[in-house]
Amino acid sequence: MRIILFGSPGVGKGTQAKIISTTLNIPHISTGDILRQAVVDQTPLGLAAQEAMKRGELVSDEIMIGLIKDTLSHKQCSNGFILDGFPRTLTQAVELDELFEQLNIADVRIVIISANEEEIVRRLTNRRACKNCGNIFNYNDIKDLNACPTCGALDSFYQREDDKEDVIRNRLRIYKRNTEPVLNYFQNKKNEIYIDGLAPIEDVTKNILDELKKANTKITA
Repeated sequence: MRIILFGSPGVGKGTQAKIISTTLNIPHISTGDILRQAVVDQTPLGLAAQEAMKRGELVSDEIMIGLIKDTLSHKQCSNGFILDGFPRTLTQAVELDELFEQLNIADVRIVIISANEEEIVRRLTNRRACKNCGNIFNYNDIKDLNACPTCGALDSFYQREDDKEDVIRNRLRIYKRNTEPVLNYFQNKKNEIYIDGLAPIEDVTKNILDELKKANTKITA
């Protein structure tokens, strides 16, 4: 089972990646995680990435595709993977496709979790975090606005910068600008599956698994 997972900020992509990874017993490959691990491990690619970050530069496509290649070549990925957060650009998509050919990786499924933009904005701007324990809640679900339901801290709720409307809308614009060319590139080259991300979490999971089955993918759920 080989899956590339796409989803805009706030659509629940990370949550679904973790659930599907556990359900199908395949590794969840987050580019952020492998980049941080490569830096910790001081691998040649990790050192190159670290130098770029120290200079305040974006990590190059060349370094990122190298990290992805190292990861996909591991034995743990022999039965499949969920690739989350890559490719983000058309250049990365083309290089990833070439990498799949080099590694003889076929039958890749593109899972696209989507949602109405205004609903995403509403959902994210309603989030509040606790200054004490760090947990995040839907503001409308908090029964006592004076106390955190997890740790009991008083007057601890605040809105994170990432959850403010102008920041969210900018992130959505960037996602749309970068991702549309990637999806256009993969169209008709890979099996695409579109999922409504606004359904309850368990329903989204079920819909993803059902669609994978319809795509004649052998799964043990």
